[in-house]
Amino acid sequence: MPRHIAIIMDGNRRWMRKQFLGKETNPLGGHWAGAETLTKVVEAACDLGIKVLTVFGFSTENWGRSPEEVTTLLKIFETYLENNRQKMVKQGVRLHVIGEISPFPPELKKAIDLTCQVTEGGRELDFVIALNYGGRDEMRRVMQKLAEELLSGRLDKEQITEKSIAQYLDTAPFGDPDLLVRTSGERRISNFLLWQLAYTEVYITETLWPDFSEKDLLKAVLDFQKRQRRRGK
Repeated sequence: MPRHIAIIMDGNRRWMRKQFLGKETNPLGGHWAGAETLTKVVEAACDLGIKVLTVFGFSTENWGRSPEEVTTLLKIFETYLENNRQKMVKQGVRLHVIGEISPFPPELKKAIDLTCQVTEGGRELDFVIALNYGGRDEMRRVMQKLAEELLSGRLDKEQITEKSIAQYLDTAPFGDPDLLVRTSGERRISNFLLWQLAYTEVYITETLWPDFSEKDLLKAVLDFQKRQRRRGK
C-alpha cells in the first residue's frame, strides 16, 4: 500500500465543456465539480489507509489565468474548507498547506489557518494542499534558506547533502510520494514536487478530475502494487 499519494487534479474545464457540448456555458463550473470530487477522494484515501495525500490545488503559474478564473478558484478553496472543516475533524484528517499563501485574500488565509488549527489532532490522514506552489519556486526558497544558513555560519558547505536539503522542503514532514496520479491523460508533472518525485511511481488516467471516483483511486493503488520499485538499483 502506498503510504503517500500525490495527485495532479486536471481536466475541470474540459469536463465542463464536455457536459454542455454545443451550448454556451461557463467552463469555470468544472472547478466546483472538482471540489466535490476532492471531498470523495479524501474520504476514499482514509478508507484505504493512505497516510498522506498531497494535491496540487493552485500553482504559481495559475496567476496567469483570467482574473475571473483566479477569483473563482480562490473562492472555491475558501468554500471547500468551510464546508469540509468539521468533516475532516470527524474523519481524523489533518490539513496542511504548502506553498506561499501570502498573496491570497485575507478571507482565504483565515479559512486556511482555522482549518489547520481545528484539524491538528487528526491522525488518520495528513491532507496536504499545494497552494501558490511551484517546484522551481520551492527550490528557490530552499536555496535562500541554505544561503542564509551558510552566511550565518550555522551550516558548512560540506553539510549540504540530499538528506539535509530535504529537511528544507515544504514536504519535509511527510516524505516523498510513493505514487503520483495525474488525471485527464496529460503526461507531464507541471512543476509539481520536482525534487520529491525522483523515484515516485507515476499513474496516468484519461479520466477527467470531476469524474475521478473512489474506484479510480483504488485502480491506481492496485496498479502501484504491481510495480517493482527499483529506485535505480
